[in-house]
Amino acid sequence: MSDKIKVIISNNQKEVKIPTGVRMLVRRCCNAVLLQEGFEGSAEISVSFVNNEQIHALNKEHRNIDRETDVLSFPLGENGEYDVNLDTGAKMLGDIVISLEKAVSQAEEYGHPLQREVAFLTVHSLLHLLGYDHENGGLEAVHMREKEESVLTQLGLKRNGSYFLDGE
Repeated sequence: MSDKIKVIISNNQKEVKIPTGVRMLVRRCCNAVLLQEGFEGSAEISVSFVNNEQIHALNKEHRNIDRETDVLSFPLGENGEYDVNLDTGAKMLGDIVISLEKAVSQAEEYGHPLQREVAFLTVHSLLHLLGYDHENGGLEAVHMREKEESVLTQLGLKRNGSYFLDGE
């Protein structure tokens, strides 16, 4: 892949020690999604790890939902049009915010490793940044889930059994 994908990862929480390899996994997830989606050009994505308290505040402020959630997506583009980083020429896709605290509890709940949960949340959120939505349910949600599973299977993270998303 000749185009450059820059994933800027920041850890803004102290509750959960980030397992070795998780940063690389997040980068691999982003690359796999953009490859699957046939994304053209260079891209920049920001991923932040936060705790439940921080994501609760963001959820309340931006979505008017007064509780923590697992992941939030803040797209910078609309309808395939993105802001461009003038220094690099990369399309800035937006921000992914993951509560590692929530990811740990969900991984335990679903009986899979934290790595798989973080990978799922990254893939799910990046699809949102690319304009996918599941809020209306139906075919759109099914289509998005298929894309998620396709990427995760490709990365060797096939899911075991079924699980649900915490109301997003």
